[in-house]
Amino acid sequence: MLRIRRHLQRQPPRNLRRHGGRQDRRARIARHRCGGLRRHQLSDAARRPARRPGLERPGRPPGRDPRIARPCVGIRIVSEPAASIHHLHADHFAELVPRALANVELRGALANATDTIRNRRATALAGVDDLQALRGRAKAIKSEALEHLDEHLERFEKTAEANGIKVHWASDAEAARAVVLDIAARTGARIAVKAKSMVSEEIGLNDALIDAGVVPVETDLGEWIVQLAEETPSHILVPAIHKRRREIRDLFARVLGRPMPDDAAGLTAIARNELRSHFATADLGISGANFLVAETGSFLLIENEGNIRLTTSLPKVHVAIAGIEKIVPRLEDLGPLVRIIARNGTGQPISCYQTLVSGPKTSPDDDGPEEIHVVLLDNGRSRLLADELTAETLRCIRCSACLNVCPVYRQIGGHAYGSVYPGPIGAILTPQIAGLHAASQLPDASSLCGACREVCPVDIDIPGVLLHLRHQAAASDEDDAAGVDPVTETKNRAARRGFGLWRWAMASPARYAMLGRIGRISVRVIRRVPRLSRFIGPLRGWCAGRELPLRPGPEFP
Repeated sequence: MLRIRRHLQRQPPRNLRRHGGRQDRRARIARHRCGGLRRHQLSDAARRPARRPGLERPGRPPGRDPRIARPCVGIRIVSEPAASIHHLHADHFAELVPRALANVELRGALANATDTIRNRRATALAGVDDLQALRGRAKAIKSEALEHLDEHLERFEKTAEANGIKVHWASDAEAARAVVLDIAARTGARIAVKAKSMVSEEIGLNDALIDAGVVPVETDLGEWIVQLAEETPSHILVPAIHKRRREIRDLFARVLGRPMPDDAAGLTAIARNELRSHFATADLGISGANFLVAETGSFLLIENEGNIRLTTSLPKVHVAIAGIEKIVPRLEDLGPLVRIIARNGTGQPISCYQTLVSGPKTSPDDDGPEEIHVVLLDNGRSRLLADELTAETLRCIRCSACLNVCPVYRQIGGHAYGSVYPGPIGAILTPQIAGLHAASQLPDASSLCGACREVCPVDIDIPGVLLHLRHQAAASDEDDAAGVDPVTETKNRAARRGFGLWRWAMASPARYAMLGRIGRISVRVIRRVPRLSRFIGPLRGWCAGRELPLRPGPEFP
């Protein structure tokens, strides 16, 4: 009866005590367990229906599956926006876009880089015999992982700790930073070398380390360039995609205080020489994780530069920070995912380096760190599991293929999004993690052309999620829980009034004809005096880059 009551009332329970968010406000689950990952009292309902002998795929009853509201019943799902993304200023998207469009250098760099990556991707995928089968397998692996997320995370914790890895749970960015800073303080770390990690950018780890007296050194070439320029990454996979070679040359010359070569190989050699000294002196190595394997308690690191292997093996302590969605059930699941992430991300059949970390060294003669810590970060991710459509966002493997084909991203770059996660995936991930009140303009950063879904290796319905978020933003004045910024509220109000006027006109042929005549006269006047469009709110932005078309003549005499 408890399960029936839960499904009927559609209140996601905080844990298996079966109290919904509004039913038990006093009982709070311990923060250090991602808000209720531990289960104590009631076992799960069966996730799969019983099958008749010989029936491969039993038919489903009509109507919505009640389990869809809670794909992973062991994870606490919160309704209030409690997550944060560092350096978030997505509410300034409308102001940042014109600046990006006016930057000719930026648009040229983006076009060259994304065209190159797209061509490489097409070549790499052409060699796959059955691409759709590979995509289907990758999607199935990630979907299964999310459906049983609580079980896989608990299994990972058990197997990882058996391997000597210390697992920490972080409900939000603040908790994750606290874990890393505590490790740094306990070990007396003064220098931390960092591998490329989007989740460390998400939680603002570098600033926290600096405040604690620890010097973070980015060892990925693109991340190091961005760090020297005091910027944030502009691309999920290629952080410095927005910079031309001469900009990098001038940056190196200014920071390092000596003349620099103009060729890419020479600049790379200088960066390598500058960074190598830090590996030997660093007390702490920090990385992300591409995939966590529940079966073995291992995690996989994928790279092309070799810096991650040095970051995770030379310092005495290694800390890996990963979102809870990075889990996969079995070691064999890495095969399809590794094949598809390299081809979609960098256009390679396989990445240059793949490191499977399974534990610290067990004797002084072994290579590797003496301590390994894994920080499992929620930071709003469990909230996405409450709906089947939004849960698709967590299938993302961060290949960035959607960025390289998006006509919006290719024109404005990543910084205009005002978030660590740019492009189509950022436009759906950021509002869901940080809340629509902080990023309500991002769902509009798309033409809904569908190119992102076509290239997504795990078939995330990005256009569908964008429309879902737009609907939430449009209804914000009716639902206080989904409040958005004033710019978006004004736009939504104007849109509703416009559609109300359209409905009023369509209800009467006379009114429709009258508005048609007014519209034709207005277009002729505005074409002759374009400045008048500034005084017509809905046309101001549209006419800034377009010219109003004249009504075509009649098709028949």
